[in-house]
Amino acid sequence: MTTNLADLIRNIPDFPIPGIQFKDITPLLRDGEALRQAIDAMAVRYAGRALDAIVGIESRGFIFSAPLAYRLGIGMIPIRKPGKLPWETFAVEYDLEYGTNKLEMHRDALAPGARVVVVDDVLATGGTVAAACQLVEMAGAIVEETAFLIELTFLKGRERLAKYPVFSMIQY
Repeated sequence: MTTNLADLIRNIPDFPIPGIQFKDITPLLRDGEALRQAIDAMAVRYAGRALDAIVGIESRGFIFSAPLAYRLGIGMIPIRKPGKLPWETFAVEYDLEYGTNKLEMHRDALAPGARVVVVDDVLATGGTVAAACQLVEMAGAIVEETAFLIELTFLKGRERLAKYPVFSMIQY
C-alpha cells in the first residue's frame, strides 16, 4: 500500500509567527507505514551509491537521517546547535531572516574525501543546509546531495544550494 505522504502534512497558519504557514510533519511521523515509506524511498534513492555517511541536521533532520543511515549500513553524522557536541568542532554562523544562528560538527566526524548526503526535514530558504554543507566541506568531505522530506519552492532555497544536487519528496 502506498500513501500520498503530502496528505499527512498538516498546515498550521500563523505558527510560529503571524503570516507563516507551518508545515507540520507530526501526522506523517505518527503513521508508521507512511514514515517507513518516506525512509524507504530515500534508501532506494541512495542504495548502491558509494556513500560514506548520512549527515543529519538538528533536530528534525535526525528523524530521517538516522534510519536512512541504518538502512544503508553507513554512519550518521550529527550537525548540532552550539554547545551540544562534546569534542572539538568546526562551527559556522549563518544568517536567518530574523538574525543569525550557528551550527557545529565534530572535527573528526568525516575523513577528507568522504562522500555524504545532507538530510533535513524541510528546505525553506536554504540557510541552515548551506551552513551544514559548509561544515562538511570544512572537514574536506564531499556533499553528494542534499535531501528533504519537504521543499517550500516559493522560498527558493534550491537557488541558494545551486552548487549541490537537491532531492525533495514533497514540494509546495
